[in-house]
Amino acid sequence: MTSPHANALLAVGRYLRAHDYRFITVTPSTHRRINRRPGNERAADLRGIFGWSRPFAPADIDAELLGLMREAGIVEQDGALLRSTLRASTLGEMLVFHSAYPTEEDDAVFFGPDTYRFVGTMERAFPWLAAGPTRAVDIGCGGGAGALAIARAFPHAEVIGADINTRALALTVVNTRLAGLDNLQACRSDLFDGLEGDFDLVVSNPPYVLDPSELAYRHGGDMRGAELSVRIVKESLGRLRRGGHLMLYTGVAIAGPVDDFLEAVRPDLETQCDHWSYEELDPDIFGGQLGEPGYEEVERIAAVWLHAIKR
Repeated sequence: MTSPHANALLAVGRYLRAHDYRFITVTPSTHRRINRRPGNERAADLRGIFGWSRPFAPADIDAELLGLMREAGIVEQDGALLRSTLRASTLGEMLVFHSAYPTEEDDAVFFGPDTYRFVGTMERAFPWLAAGPTRAVDIGCGGGAGALAIARAFPHAEVIGADINTRALALTVVNTRLAGLDNLQACRSDLFDGLEGDFDLVVSNPPYVLDPSELAYRHGGDMRGAELSVRIVKESLGRLRRGGHLMLYTGVAIAGPVDDFLEAVRPDLETQCDHWSYEELDPDIFGGQLGEPGYEEVERIAAVWLHAIKR
């Protein structure tokens, strides 16, 4: 995203905030169901345009706002109507731009209920950090939700939002400016490969499903989608300072009484950490995914939270 486009998108965000815009993003299945209700074929307000990703006519929107959207490059033709290519979601007191529904592109920037669970659980764990980190990183930051929450809670900290997706990083920059934060920077990195030094805090909400198309924002690799999460645990422990914290929110495919993800990372946690805890936040998410290839033996997908403190 070039600077003029970024400045225009920032102006769009400020316009939305000035008009008391708020939207909580739901699951794709709920989004699809709500949009199919009679009367929801077209956007009737700002939430319809920027939240529900519904098409709209130029006459349906303030001319100033439409001009800013065109300048930002976030308007596309949808038959005889127009459609925003971005959504804006409420995260606490912040507004976060991310990809429009449906998220089908390889470089889509995802935001949804998982994001809320991730950030909410992380914020409840902040008391463990006492005065807070000096240097923190959100691995696979997407639009920057986790990094934004850290930067807002600990204004003295140097916070990095790291992602391999340059589109995500561009949105992280805009979302950071929109939140009025000056202690967060975006960095292109494949996990830790593009990062230097070590950290007091590493957080991550990585992709964790098996995706036949291997879309980067969804596909977690082998181990029924857990491979990427295992890599993040192992590499994070190698880059954490003594007493540093790892906070990971992910999904785990459970195929019986054994949690394969937990067993894969347990040896590293036990040998490298003074304290670690692991819990299921939700025992059954994305049930529709169980009908996809690779999940034939899977009983459920659990949302899990890992918090580890480096020895």
